[in-house]
Amino acid sequence: MTTNLFTFIGLYSRLLDTAASLLKKGDAFAKAQGVSEADMLGWRLIDDMAPLAFQIMVVCNFSRQWPARVAGLPVPEAIEADLSLAGFQTAIAEAKAYLATLTPKQFADRDDVPLTVEIGTGMTPTLPSAQWLTVFATTNLYFHLSTAYGILRSKGVPIGKPDMFAGGL
Repeated sequence: MTTNLFTFIGLYSRLLDTAASLLKKGDAFAKAQGVSEADMLGWRLIDDMAPLAFQIMVVCNFSRQWPARVAGLPVPEAIEADLSLAGFQTAIAEAKAYLATLTPKQFADRDDVPLTVEIGTGMTPTLPSAQWLTVFATTNLYFHLSTAYGILRSKGVPIGKPDMFAGGL
């Protein structure tokens, strides 16, 4: 089945806008509560889960790296989770700018191109490019963005479901 893979570029851009909005609201709340930026970026849902900074890092990395892989382009260098709030906002803006450089032609006829990627330790599946983008990458983007949302909500940040669509529908 052929999918218009380029449509995911707009989706990923909107998800980045949502991440930026959530960070802004989290920052405003943290400041009002006297919570440091570092502490806010270290918030977790539960002790053994990755912190807010990690969730935002994954959103930034996946939104750039997976479209690049699928389009057969050089994969942008990953950002790390040790950025400041301003650093994350810059990374989000840079990810959006990168997505804006991509064209439909780069994704044309790429659905069934086999792509082998190492994920985790010892997992190196080969899947059609469309499956990587539409299932693996997109599911991970929503998971990590939803986890960031959950972290902020659990700390009392006044956000609701509409904030998950801050980047648009």
